[in-house]
Amino acid sequence: MKYAWIEAQAGWQPIARLCKVLGVSRSGFLQWRKRGPSDRDLSNRSLDAQVAVIHAEGKQGYGRIRVTRRLRQSGMRVGAERVRKSLLRQSLRSVYRKKYRVTTDSNHRKPVAQNLLDRRFDGWAPNRAWTTDISYVLTDEGWLYLAAIVDLGTRRIVGWAMRERMSAKLVCDALQMAYWRRRPAPGLLMHSDRGSQYASDDYRKLLKQFHMTQSMSRKGNCWDNAPMESFFKTLKVERTYRLQYTSRDQARLDIVNWIEGFYNPFSSTIPQFAEFCEDKALNS
Repeated sequence: MKYAWIEAQAGWQPIARLCKVLGVSRSGFLQWRKRGPSDRDLSNRSLDAQVAVIHAEGKQGYGRIRVTRRLRQSGMRVGAERVRKSLLRQSLRSVYRKKYRVTTDSNHRKPVAQNLLDRRFDGWAPNRAWTTDISYVLTDEGWLYLAAIVDLGTRRIVGWAMRERMSAKLVCDALQMAYWRRRPAPGLLMHSDRGSQYASDDYRKLLKQFHMTQSMSRKGNCWDNAPMESFFKTLKVERTYRLQYTSRDQARLDIVNWIEGFYNPFSSTIPQFAEFCEDKALNS
């Protein structure tokens, strides 16, 4: 690394002075220059090129965990720490800008269901367990609220709805869409947080009509609904935080295109919840 730094600075400072500052010999530097790059240097250059391509394909939204996973999926054996160093060498960072708005109102007197899902996020067959939540997108016209439903068996978004208000109608529309698209057999487990929308009479009537079993997270525990947290994080980091929507209609169209054109086609090959857990572990 010292020799490489001297090589980079040699155009504006005498080599002898640079070698003296770093405590290395001038002859050693000249021998290093004649030898050319080492196998490790060549390997790093190859890795840097692949990391840069993956980072660009992800529209600067991929961090070391996802880049590492993509490299391994292509057959390359590489660790997350080496990928981190490659990102640092190239000054590549994932774009992340967090905005916060409360979407869960659990201070109500409506019926609350037991946590039947109990964080059993893996091992489900398709259309046997769904989880849902509400998030939000900022537009020049104001907030746009999005309710989405993830099938734990496929990790695909099976239903969604968007409205100007965070109402029971919002979550009911998403549930109806998911049901009529998938027609699940009776007994499907439908998990959500304890928000008043999911505890509403209209929503519970729909669950009964569709022969679904309701499950709710424990109060104030986002980990009980981690797959939805993962999906909304991916949506915001990879899409909505990068754009300035002039209208709610523009945001609706863009989000639907992203879900059906990007997220759903690749959801079965990208373990979103596992990545969410890895990110939390690395940042804790």
